[in-house]
Amino acid sequence: MPVINLLVVLVVVGLLLWLVNNYIPMDAKIKSILNIVVVVGVVIWLLQVFGIIGNIGAMRIGG
Repeated sequence: MPVINLLVVLVVVGLLLWLVNNYIPMDAKIKSILNIVVVVGVVIWLLQVFGIIGNIGAMRIGG
Protein backbone atom coordinates (compact mmCIF):
# COMPACT_ATOMS: atom_id res chain seq x y z
CA MET A 1 0.00 0.00 0.00
CA PRO A 2 1.45 3.37 -0.99
CA VAL A 3 2.33 5.79 1.78
CA ILE A 4 -0.12 8.40 0.47
CA ASN A 5 -3.02 5.94 0.82
CA LEU A 6 -1.86 5.09 4.32
CA LEU A 7 -1.78 8.75 5.32
CA VAL A 8 -5.18 9.44 3.77
CA VAL A 9 -6.74 6.56 5.71
CA LEU A 10 -5.16 7.72 8.98
CA VAL A 11 -6.33 11.32 8.43
CA VAL A 12 -9.87 10.21 7.57
CA VAL A 13 -10.10 7.92 10.61
CA GLY A 14 -8.73 10.67 12.84
CA LEU A 15 -11.15 13.23 11.42
CA LEU A 16 -14.13 10.91 11.87
CA LEU A 17 -13.12 10.13 15.44
CA TRP A 18 -12.73 13.85 16.17
CA LEU A 19 -16.15 14.60 14.67
CA VAL A 20 -17.79 11.86 16.73
CA ASN A 21 -16.06 13.06 19.89
CA ASN A 22 -17.06 16.68 19.39
CA TYR A 23 -20.49 16.59 17.80
CA ILE A 24 -22.24 13.44 19.03
CA PRO A 25 -23.38 13.70 22.64
CA MET A 26 -22.28 10.61 24.57
CA ASP A 27 -21.23 9.72 28.06
CA ALA A 28 -17.50 10.19 28.64
CA LYS A 29 -17.03 6.48 29.42
CA ILE A 30 -18.56 5.46 26.10
CA LYS A 31 -16.38 7.98 24.26
CA SER A 32 -13.25 6.58 25.91
CA ILE A 33 -14.24 3.02 25.02
CA LEU A 34 -14.90 4.11 21.43
CA ASN A 35 -11.52 5.86 21.26
CA ILE A 36 -9.72 2.81 22.61
CA VAL A 37 -11.47 0.47 20.16
CA VAL A 38 -10.65 2.72 17.20
CA VAL A 39 -7.00 3.17 18.23
CA VAL A 40 -6.52 -0.58 18.80
CA GLY A 41 -8.18 -1.30 15.45
CA VAL A 42 -5.95 1.17 13.63
CA VAL A 43 -2.82 -0.20 15.32
CA ILE A 44 -3.73 -3.78 14.35
CA TRP A 45 -4.47 -2.64 10.80
CA LEU A 46 -1.10 -0.85 10.60
CA LEU A 47 0.71 -3.94 11.89
CA GLN A 48 -0.98 -5.98 9.16
CA VAL A 49 -0.15 -3.40 6.47
CA PHE A 50 3.53 -3.44 7.42
CA GLY A 51 3.56 -7.24 7.59
CA ILE A 52 4.45 -7.47 11.27
CA ILE A 53 1.45 -9.68 11.95
CA GLY A 54 -0.43 -11.91 9.56
CA ASN A 55 -4.09 -11.95 8.65
CA ILE A 56 -6.18 -11.84 11.83
CA GLY A 57 -9.12 -13.47 10.05
CA ALA A 58 -7.05 -16.60 9.39
CA MET A 59 -6.17 -17.10 13.07
CA ARG A 60 -8.10 -19.71 15.04
CA ILE A 61 -8.71 -19.65 18.74
CA GLY A 62 -9.03 -22.96 20.52
CA GLY A 63 -9.06 -26.50 19.21
